[in-house]
Parts: sequence; C-alpha cells; structure tokens
Amino acid sequence: MNRLIIILIGVFATTSVFAQGPPIFTETPILLGLDGGGIRTFGRFIVKENATVYVQPLAIPYNLGSKTQIGIAGRFININADNFESVSGFGDLTLFLKQQVYQKDGKAKTFRIIAKLDQVFPTGKTNSTPSIGSDSWQSQLSLVTGYVTLKYGIYGQVGYNITSNGLPDNLIYNAAFVYPLLPQKYPPNQLNLNIGINGNFFTDVNGNTVLASGGIQWITSKTALFEAGLQIPIVEEVPEAQKTNYVLTFGTRILIL
Repeated sequence: MNRLIIILIGVFATTSVFAQGPPIFTETPILLGLDGGGIRTFGRFIVKENATVYVQPLAIPYNLGSKTQIGIAGRFININADNFESVSGFGDLTLFLKQQVYQKDGKAKTFRIIAKLDQVFPTGKTNSTPSIGSDSWQSQLSLVTGYVTLKYGIYGQVGYNITSNGLPDNLIYNAAFVYPLLPQKYPPNQLNLNIGINGNFFTDVNGNTVLASGGIQWITSKTALFEAGLQIPIVEEVPEAQKTNYVLTFGTRILIL
C-alpha cells in the first residue's frame, strides 16, 4: 500500500509539473507518469534504397517503486524488399531495467540520471529471406540524462551495445530538445516540438550513422498522448544497399497505472 501511494504521488507530480512530455526518439529519465510509465506503441516506416520496412513495437513498463522500472518490448515486422517476396512476423524480444541513480529538483525543474539495461533475445524468425530476427543475443547498457523545466526539456543518452553471432558492437548516442508550443495548464492539453539527433558508431567496422530527427507530440490528457516524427540520415557510413532514405514514426502512449 505504501509503495502504491508513493507511485501515485509521483505520477501526479510528474504529470502536472513536466507536461511537455518525453522525447520521441530518445529515452527519458522520468520513470513515473505518462512520461515514463505509459504503455507505448508506434508504427515506424523505414524506407531504404532497396526495401521498405514496417515495424510495430509494443513496450510495457512496470514500476517497482519510484526509482526502479522493469519492462518488456516486442515488435511486429513487415519487410518489402526488392526482388523478394514480402515477409512478416514477430521480431526479437527485449527485456529492460531502468534504475534512477541521481535526482536534483528545483522550483519547477528537475535534473535526473538513470541507468538502463536492455537484453535482447533472438526470438524472431530467421528462416525467411530477408530475415525477421537478428539471430543475435544483445546486451546494452546506457546512461540517460534529462534536464526538464516548464519551458523546455533537454535529454541525452550514451550507451554501448554488445552483440553476438558476428554482428558489430555499437556505441549509441542520442540527444533531444523538447519545447512546448502552448502555455502550460492542468489538466494538460499540450502541443510539443521535438528535435534531436540519433547516432550509432559501429566499433568493429568503424562505421557511423547519424539521423536528424524532428516531430510533433500532442498530450491530450494526463493519461494519453499522440506523436509523429521524421528522421533523415545526415551521416551513413554503411554499404550502399543498407542506406536509409528516411524513417517515419507515428504512435501513442497510454498511462494505465
């Protein structure tokens, strides 16, 4: 009962004070409320030189108190590649753990750091061409930071992903800026601008990819938001056939508690 009361207090405090919402393409260190505790799903179209990939993830978090969160994420994938039949199925499964390691609050502002661990299980099918699953166990550890005020939010993430089965390890680095376009009010009815960059440096092959991102987020209440965004590559040190033209994302987050 005490743990439930603490979570409820954190949910309403987070929702009312930091109503600009989480970044679309970068992790948030906020673990409670719609920002960090909402069930998330979105559709993502990845348009490549020789294929179009549609990914529909579903992430379900569960809070073990105000500073710890566990969760599971799965994804449905459809691939339409040139010179191949369309293939679809469920991709790899991910379990994640988030732990807050630092928090400093001020008047209508907060700075937080969390550690995040992602463990990917190669459950996606690999007997198709192209393959739906990665056929690789992957472990990723990252630090996520956020400085959030009533006027804006600045977020960052740095992590390292260790892979198996011959896939290259990679360093991830993400940054985002969230700016409310409407005056803050409660209950929230907020429109937010998201801009940022998302990078991967593949250490085994010394290849780098950087995507510039932008998006719009509409918070309709303290329990729901809708978002859409576009990512365009600005650096792609990968083979020509693997290059991405753009990535289009649209989705929702719902807080069930």
